[in-house]
Amino acid sequence: MASEFSLRCYCYLDRMQPQYAAFVGTITQGDLPVEGMASLYIEMAPGNEVFRTVDIAVKATEAKPGAQVVEREFGMFEIHSLNQADVLESGRIVLERIGLSIEERIRPQVASIQLITNVDPYQAQLLNRWRRGSMLVPGQTLLVVECFPAAYINFACNEAEKKASINIVHVSSVGRFGRMWLSGTEAEAETARDAAVRALESIEGVKSEF
Repeated sequence: MASEFSLRCYCYLDRMQPQYAAFVGTITQGDLPVEGMASLYIEMAPGNEVFRTVDIAVKATEAKPGAQVVEREFGMFEIHSLNQADVLESGRIVLERIGLSIEERIRPQVASIQLITNVDPYQAQLLNRWRRGSMLVPGQTLLVVECFPAAYINFACNEAEKKASINIVHVSSVGRFGRMWLSGTEAEAETARDAAVRALESIEGVKSEF
């Protein structure tokens, strides 16, 4: 099994921040999370393995599934609970059953960072048509961070909110790359950028190309 399975992301969030939890609540098709819950994202290939691993995770503890996604290349799921031990135990059992260790996950990499100051009203309107979070207000600074594998962007976003007073405009964590749009003052956007990069760089794993 281990020779065929790729653990692309194993990403634990110890405490979901207020905006991040609220944003996830707008996009989830499963159990709704709330602020303060612990969360675990696991992304894998082949994608169809997600059905079996979700079954393992939710039967292991009282942690609830918020997402179960299979797209063209990869599968991803998320579980959460107010009890951190439940989330960690479900993750441990999933790894045990698929015959892999956390060290075999892919190490995240920052693919690109953009800091756009004094956002133009027309660009703000374009982005607002696609966002599921806060409105992007003209004149704010927009931070765009892209990472690989995609699901790690959730950890980066949650950690950025811990350190900076920013607004979450949108987060996309399915596919080959994950992206987040955050807005605020230039100084807060820079603080969020640094926190997101530190968070991604803190995760150990196996190096892989984009």
